[in-house]
Amino acid sequence: MSAASQSSVGVIAGAGSLPFAVADSLRAHGRQPAIFAIRGFCDPARVQSYRHHWIALGQVGRLTRLLRAENCGDVVFIGALVRPALSEIRLDWGTLRVIPSIAAALRGGDDHLLSGIGRIFEQHGFRLLGIKDVAPDLLMPEGDLARTVPSADDRADIEKGLAALHAMSPFDIGQALVVIDGHVVAVEDIEGTDGLLARIARLREQGRIRAKSGRGVLVKAPKTTQDLRFDLPTFGPKTVEGAIAAGLSGVAMVAGRAIVAEPQDMIAIADKAGLFVTGVLAR
Repeated sequence: MSAASQSSVGVIAGAGSLPFAVADSLRAHGRQPAIFAIRGFCDPARVQSYRHHWIALGQVGRLTRLLRAENCGDVVFIGALVRPALSEIRLDWGTLRVIPSIAAALRGGDDHLLSGIGRIFEQHGFRLLGIKDVAPDLLMPEGDLARTVPSADDRADIEKGLAALHAMSPFDIGQALVVIDGHVVAVEDIEGTDGLLARIARLREQGRIRAKSGRGVLVKAPKTTQDLRFDLPTFGPKTVEGAIAAGLSGVAMVAGRAIVAEPQDMIAIADKAGLFVTGVLAR
């Protein structure tokens, strides 16, 4: 047995179901997860089923001590977080030593923040891994997942969306947009994908989007400059429900670079509504 398989993997867990899906995948592949649950984000009820410790945002010293105590040489960050203000960070002695690095990370975009925090852990001797390293079965496959498949018009909208996301990547704006009949009608902002889809639904209700329901595609892709160990685009049942409410024809994700949450439930919802869900190649 290799040293990597003998050691635990530290799962630093934010909100949502993905931290637990990662932990289950690790177990299935013969590795032991230890969850480091972030207070105020990680689900207290679900984490009880796993070996875990609670940490507050900013407790770098406590976290590194616990990681070493659990023999976690490898670490993965997963789950939703809201960017904290400096006043919300709990300071311990380990944090005080890296305050300049944390402050510098907070001054950039999301990619800059995540990469900056990642470098702090690497400086403490931990190896940061991505989903493709620890739970590749959670990544979006190439091809169509639902019974409905994209039309030629849908494919053209997908290509337009991928091109637009590629062009916006250097500006660290978002990982998703909606294209309807060749027009980029909305781009993801601080509200995230759910907010983007809700905005499309409102625009339809207000008559600002005149294309009939059942046209338009949600396209999601990581930025070209993004460290793929952090913050991959994620979608699941809630995303599909939002696309249905927004009157779209389907959802397209970049294969191998997006995380699928609760795939069986998601596909069932898409099939019932006649929505396509497809994995496409990156530009």
